Amino acid sequence: MTAAPEDDALGQQLPSVAVTPPGPKSRAIAARIANVECPSFEARREARTAASGSDQAPIVYARGRGSNVTDVDGNRYIDLTAGFGALAFGYNDPEISSAVFAQDYALSMALGDVYAAECKAPLLEALASLYPEEGARVLLGSSGADAVTAALKTAVLATGKSGVIAFKGSYHGLSHGPLAACGLSSKFREPFVQQLNQNVQFLDYPDGELSVATASLRAALRAGDVGAVLIEPVLGRGGCIALTDGYLAAARTLCDEGGALLIADEVWTGMGRSGQVLASLVATDGLPDVICLGKALGGGWPISAMIGRGAVMDAWAAHGGSTIHTSTHAGHPAGTVAALTVLRRILRDDWASKNRQLGDRFLAALTREVGADSGTVSGCGLMIGVRVRGGAVRALAVSRKLLNDGYIVLTGGASGDVLTFTPAFNIDASLLEAAASAVGHAIRTP
Repeated sequence: MTAAPEDDALGQQLPSVAVTPPGPKSRAIAARIANVECPSFEARREARTAASGSDQAPIVYARGRGSNVTDVDGNRYIDLTAGFGALAFGYNDPEISSAVFAQDYALSMALGDVYAAECKAPLLEALASLYPEEGARVLLGSSGADAVTAALKTAVLATGKSGVIAFKGSYHGLSHGPLAACGLSSKFREPFVQQLNQNVQFLDYPDGELSVATASLRAALRAGDVGAVLIEPVLGRGGCIALTDGYLAAARTLCDEGGALLIADEVWTGMGRSGQVLASLVATDGLPDVICLGKALGGGWPISAMIGRGAVMDAWAAHGGSTIHTSTHAGHPAGTVAALTVLRRILRDDWASKNRQLGDRFLAALTREVGADSGTVSGCGLMIGVRVRGGAVRALAVSRKLLNDGYIVLTGGASGDVLTFTPAFNIDASLLEAAASAVGHAIRTP
């Protein structure tokens, strides 16, 4: 393994772009990948290039440290996505890496739900303790979509009803269970609709008038066939939009009246990213029956979890063990230790509060730099979106300008017109100030 250059040691460096991205090495490797990979990804890039008028060819990563990524052409970037929000403490975090490597040396694999690794017990206990009621149970998985799938299964087992209420702009993953409830884009669902749950209703995401949103949910529950209300406390891929105050409490009451489970998808928001350890627990009278976690939970390692109220989770045992939800790598030792390290660190050092404070500064800086005429800024904690005036085409062009300047940013939102920012929790504040300035300049540049 080649040692990292000295200036990469902390991973908190400003960009250094010597070759216009993507450089020749990135293009060569990307071409090799495109030649053998599923063609959907290259087709998407080609469509985005045609629509935006800016080259959407990819860079190829070579190494990462902290909040910096270096590509194969030697360009150094500030990564404002942190692996879709999964890299809670950035690339190659020493505390997570040392714990994972020690575990892998001791035991690299167990037998999941049959013969568990020793490290599984403390993780399950730590996750269950997040739920503010005694008797909570936890089901581990490998991805956020896996956790949501388990939650939807739990709803059917606990209520006997297959109906689901989801929300426009929401994203819960693309495996078949969550895909049926994906409100971000109907294009994700349409080719597979005959294989999906047909009993899903999509309501407007409740970020406006509380009484209107509550009335809509009450009407949707009236038929009595809904077993799950699935909601993100803050839309993640949908544009970093926070839920209206009071909605979870209202939804809790309506779910109880309608015999449905309230499921909080905290795959994006959880583990402190929203500025709270769990965003769905802020309203004490809006406690979900089930909470789904992923992304930042593993600090870059693939692991997810579903935490459920004890009485709800008892439905799994009612089938005598014949009904299970598991997989080969559920409870994988390395991922389990990574998650335990991340969770302990977040609680020990109060990273949720730190994220809230740093996020407030970043949001203010973006608001100042972008200006009301160029876009609108929303979000909380370290999940912030900038809706670019000019739509998806303009947002893609701006994200490309930012890449050329050394900033890695994704576009999101139901219309694709939002720049989304989910940086590592420990990113230096000076890098976010520089990023805000770069965003403002890119948006204002024709």
